[in-house]
Amino acid sequence: MLTGGPLDVLTGDYLAELTMLILGRDRLKNPDLGYAKTFLRQLEEGLGLAHERGVRLVTNAGGLNPAGLADAVRALAAKVGVPVSVAHVEGDDLTARENGALTANAYLGGAGITACLRAGADVVVTGRVTDAALVSGPAAWWFDWAPEDHDRLAGAVVAGHVLECGTQATGGNYSFFTAHDVRRPGFPLAEISSDGSAVITKHPGTGGVVSAGTVTAQLLYETQGVRYLGPDVSARLDTVRLGDDGADRVRISGVRGEQPPPTLKVGVTRIGGWRNEVVFVLTGLDIEAKADLVRSQLAETLEDVADVAWTLARTDHADADTEETASALLRLVVRDPSPDRVGRALTSAAVELALGSYPGFHVTTPPGPAQPYGVFASTFAPATEVPHTAVLPDGTHLPIPAPPLPALPRKPAAFPAGSLEPGALSAPPAFEARGSGGGAPEGVGGAAPAGSGAEPRETVRAPLGALAGARSGDKGGDANVGVWTESAPAWHWLRDTLTVDRFQALLPETRGLAVQRHELPNLRALNFTVTGILGDGVASGHRFDPQAKALGEWLRARHLDIPVDLLPPAQGPAPAPQPAQGPAPVPAPEGTGP
Repeated sequence: MLTGGPLDVLTGDYLAELTMLILGRDRLKNPDLGYAKTFLRQLEEGLGLAHERGVRLVTNAGGLNPAGLADAVRALAAKVGVPVSVAHVEGDDLTARENGALTANAYLGGAGITACLRAGADVVVTGRVTDAALVSGPAAWWFDWAPEDHDRLAGAVVAGHVLECGTQATGGNYSFFTAHDVRRPGFPLAEISSDGSAVITKHPGTGGVVSAGTVTAQLLYETQGVRYLGPDVSARLDTVRLGDDGADRVRISGVRGEQPPPTLKVGVTRIGGWRNEVVFVLTGLDIEAKADLVRSQLAETLEDVADVAWTLARTDHADADTEETASALLRLVVRDPSPDRVGRALTSAAVELALGSYPGFHVTTPPGPAQPYGVFASTFAPATEVPHTAVLPDGTHLPIPAPPLPALPRKPAAFPAGSLEPGALSAPPAFEARGSGGGAPEGVGGAAPAGSGAEPRETVRAPLGALAGARSGDKGGDANVGVWTESAPAWHWLRDTLTVDRFQALLPETRGLAVQRHELPNLRALNFTVTGILGDGVASGHRFDPQAKALGEWLRARHLDIPVDLLPPAQGPAPAPQPAQGPAPVPAPEGTGP
């Protein structure tokens, strides 16, 4: 990023829920640690170049010890002979308030970063701030925005959300990756304007792609609802508009902001107990019977274990031409407060079945000791009770006041007809079941309401991904799945077809869990949140895909009846079109949405 083109501020996002747990364990071993050590190694190579080019550096690599990392940056600068001023932001650490917590950190906003930059800092180190604050804080400094500039701040927050996961905005982890060369995608950058609008692009000559699709995918990533709540502003995702600004350039405009909530999210990690696992390889015939035999042979050994989970993955193929493709995997995961009950004695007992169990017995790894696992939870704290502080380059501690409590909304009459008034716009319902279609049996997707007068549409059985993209991710024990289409007619069909009930039918693992659906017409997208699917979060190892990164791709691989006229010819499935088994829905008028 420093050598590829002009840059004013370079940001670095190092923190995730799992990272906080790792840093917490580091801090237990050495109180002087608790920050991302990789940042220092990267900085040694780039600090001189950043100083030479006048690029400010803003990073949350401070983790649990931003003051410690700021001191380490000063020491490194002295070592390499680069004269830089360093500031940091603190006050997010609330661990002392949470009994038994390994870490507890409030998600601060960008105002502390803004203050540090205004004081002349070349490098700003923070602890737990929101990912988007790394962009909105510098933007507020550059344009001298006030805390009440909600629309401008919301625009910068949206741009920051697009940038926060790096190459996910330039073709990485992208549903339609086969349409582009994404072997080595360049990192994204945002050209932010004084009104809060931005252009997402990348340095010339770098790989990957910036398109409305790649930006949409990242906008849907790990968001919940139409309001993207933050400590500085609540950004209205349903007001975001994307426009083509040239090759590898996507303009974000129209973002409206509202007063932030009076509370801050606090991420809390704890040591949850001890876990272990054994993966048995079952090859050839009688897979189910082989799995039943292992489960019965270990039943007595597992009687006193607090949590036992068996999963059989049928990766085997009939008449396979390699041994690996003839094999299935039986996975045993155990968790318990005591390391002894899930330690080497248990895994050894599993391996010792080898000569007296199913034919072809073997496991993927040797017996191993129990490992500690963490759990993540979120709570809230009044913003006025969190000591958000900017520690300026000269050592001054500058308290950052919490945003004022929301005022009464302005009267709609003060705005032109049809415009959006911050604070007064009513959101669509957060939860929309939109009927109970009962999943996606044959004929689903091509029917219209009785008496609508619409002619049935020809459909074919095809994967949802032939028409729609998706991106998914984790928020503690919850997951979200964003789904979007590239055309207005496809969006109308998706909106009417992919109900909550149908979503749960396509993804049976979500049945019995609370699922919310949110509409984002400007993005031609739906966003689903699934509560509790990840248990205690990624560190607990609850699920095969513990961060739900592939949940969206599983949804795209599920089949349902799709109108033939919506499918691109190159993506249409091989079978001949079949007539719809019922009347077809009336598509919304062309032009509804972008």
